[in-house]
Amino acid sequence: MTNTTPSAPPPPFGRALCAMVTPFTEAGALDLDGAQLLAARLVSEGCDGLVLSGTTGESPTTTDAEKSALITAVREAVGDGVPLVSGVGTFDTRHTVELALEAEKAGADGVLVVSPYYSRPPQDALEAHFREVADASGLPLVLYDIPGRTGTRIEPETMIRLAEHPGIVAVKDCSYDFLGTQKVLDRAGLAYYAGCDEHILALYAVGAAGYVSTVANVVPAQLRAILDAFEAGDTPVSARLQQRATPLIELMMSAGLPGTVTAKALLNSLGLPGGSVRAPLRPAGREAVDGLVAAYEAFVAG
Repeated sequence: MTNTTPSAPPPPFGRALCAMVTPFTEAGALDLDGAQLLAARLVSEGCDGLVLSGTTGESPTTTDAEKSALITAVREAVGDGVPLVSGVGTFDTRHTVELALEAEKAGADGVLVVSPYYSRPPQDALEAHFREVADASGLPLVLYDIPGRTGTRIEPETMIRLAEHPGIVAVKDCSYDFLGTQKVLDRAGLAYYAGCDEHILALYAVGAAGYVSTVANVVPAQLRAILDAFEAGDTPVSARLQQRATPLIELMMSAGLPGTVTAKALLNSLGLPGGSVRAPLRPAGREAVDGLVAAYEAFVAG
């Protein structure tokens, strides 16, 4: 029996998305060749689409020109059939609009817009911010709700109102508010993507579209298998796959180091493009890398 969620909107960017790291050279320059290699690998191993220049992509420390160059290079590597969503959110509405327009020119299929950080606008100003960005660009907009980093939650009622805008189509959910998420799923036609890897199956089971995963940088096929098993009606297998991923998810996302740092540490250890991180981030230490590699090997060994 196949599991079905008839109330869920069709995924606008596929189900399995990777929040891709931005590869840098050891000197800290943008590594476009590495980005192309990594993007092609991720797609070949099960990612439907890629999210570029998000939190994992170190967007606060890449320039506007680098963001555009990254879109162009990855598009060349993966072709026109793979959805590319580019992070354009900043603390400045005007700058966010400019980045959305540049992403459109560079070949993105959608934009990811985080709540303006530091200024922490109230909900009416937050709603106006997202509407202005959506009005300015012809690209569909993904709301990025990650209050732990921005200091401002996109409240469920705000999302429900924003869903009325034809250009606002999806949410990347890092709110850790399962009840609020279900309220929006029930009342708005937004495609929900789990932004926290430990919630992949839980959100998918209640009607989410899929996930946007940092951990997928290193285990794209294994995470996709969670969704595939659920779709095939094998919920126990899907649950077991999610559970088996827990040690790796915990070390990569909840052990004191940012996901960017841990993902790049693992990619570098596997001989894959990752490279350095940009300050103020620092690379993982030897002990942390050894623990990550052990968790990775245990997970992929089954």
